[in-house]
Amino acid sequence: MAYKDMMMLRDSELYQTLQTCKDIGAIARVHAENGELVAEGAREVLDLGISGPEGIEISRPEELESEATHRAITIANRARCPIYLVNVSSMLAGDMIAAAKMQGKVVHAETTVAHAVLNGNQYYHQDWAHAAAHVIVPPLRLDPNTPSYLMGLLGNDTLSVVASEHRPFSTKQRALGKEDFSKIPHGVAGVQDRMSVIWERGVVTGKMDENHFVAVTSSNAAKIYNLYPRKGRIIPGADADVVVWDPDATRTISVSTQVQGGDFNLYEGMRCHGVPLVTISRGRLVCENGVFMCAEGSGKFYPQRTFPDYLYKKMVQREKNQAYKGVERDPYSGDVAKVANTMKKELGLGPIDGDSPNKPSVRMHQGVRDLHESSFSLSGSQVDDHIPKRSSARILAPPGGRSSGICRKIELHRLKAEENH
Repeated sequence: MAYKDMMMLRDSELYQTLQTCKDIGAIARVHAENGELVAEGAREVLDLGISGPEGIEISRPEELESEATHRAITIANRARCPIYLVNVSSMLAGDMIAAAKMQGKVVHAETTVAHAVLNGNQYYHQDWAHAAAHVIVPPLRLDPNTPSYLMGLLGNDTLSVVASEHRPFSTKQRALGKEDFSKIPHGVAGVQDRMSVIWERGVVTGKMDENHFVAVTSSNAAKIYNLYPRKGRIIPGADADVVVWDPDATRTISVSTQVQGGDFNLYEGMRCHGVPLVTISRGRLVCENGVFMCAEGSGKFYPQRTFPDYLYKKMVQREKNQAYKGVERDPYSGDVAKVANTMKKELGLGPIDGDSPNKPSVRMHQGVRDLHESSFSLSGSQVDDHIPKRSSARILAPPGGRSSGICRKIELHRLKAEENH
C-alpha cells in the first residue's frame, strides 16, 4: 500500500489480489501505509528544505499507518482472505490490530526488533550517518513509549512475530540519499542480534515468558508459513534448528564483533542477557560459542504448502456457514419513472442516463423539491416584494409568562413605537 508509482496497489487492486490469494491459499503480506499521502508528505517536507533522515519521520506520521492498517483489514475481511501485516511500528496501528482480533477478523502481524526497542529520536542525531543508519519504513516513532508498547503487544499475542528486517546497507550505500531522505535505502541490520535483544527487552523485563519468546521468534512464523511442525517444533522427524540457550550469560553488542554485514549496529554497547551457546541444524553443529562452522550449500530448501491451517481454517469454516441468499419475491410490474439527474447535467457530465444525447433534457419534479432550484436569490427582485413591509411586529409572550432579555427589549421598542403613533 506504500511506494506510489512503484509497488502501491489501489484499493480495488488490493481487493482483487486478496481474492486471488484466498483462491490459491497464499499468504497475503501487506505493508500498510497510505502511499498517496506519504508521497505528498515527502514532497512537502523537501519543499520546506528538510532533506535529512528526519524527513522520513516527518513525512510518514503514524496516522498514515493506522489509516492504512484499518483499510487493509477491512478490505481483507470483505475479500474473506487472511492478512499478515508487516513492520507494524506504532501504537495506533497496534490498537487497530487488537480491535480487529477482538472482532474475530483473521489478521496476524509482525513488528521488527528495531521498532520494539528504539524510538525516532535517532533521526535527529547530529551525525548524518548515525541518523541514516536507522532509516526503516514505517519509520521509528518519536513517542518514547512506543517500543515498550509494541513489546507488550508481542507478549499478549496481538503481534505474532518479531522480524529482523535485515537489510544491512553500508553508509556509502545510504549516501545515495545524502541530499534527499526519500532516496536513502530502507532497512537495518538485525538478524544476528534479534534473539538476544528480544530476550533482554521482552523476557528479562517480564513482558513475556520463555515459551512465548520461542513462539514470537520461531514457532508462530513456522505455523503462519505452513512449515509447522516440520519447523518450529522439536519432535522426531522434524527439521528444527536446535539452539542451546543460556539465559544467564551476557554479551555486549558491538559492530566490531558482528558478522551480519554492514558497518553500523543499532544496538551498539547494549548489554544483553541470553546467549546462544550451540546451534545444531539437521544434526550438524553449525555454531558454538559464537564461532560458525557452517559450510555453504549445507542447507535444504522446503517449498511452502498452500492453505496453512493457522490462517485459513477459520476462513474455510466461515465460508461454509455464511452463504448469501437472495430473497424470492414476485417481480415488480408497476410503472417505471425516469429520474432526472440535474446535478450531472449542470456539471456538464454528459447526457442523463436514458436520455438521447441529441435531445435536450427536461427537468422533472418527482416528489421532493429539488433544493438546487430554490427561488431564493441574493440579488434582484424577490418573490415577496409585493407584500408591504411593517415597521414593527408584535411579539407574544410564551406560555408561562413573558420572556426576559432580548425579547423584553423588543417588547419595549414596540410600546415606544405605539406611543409615538
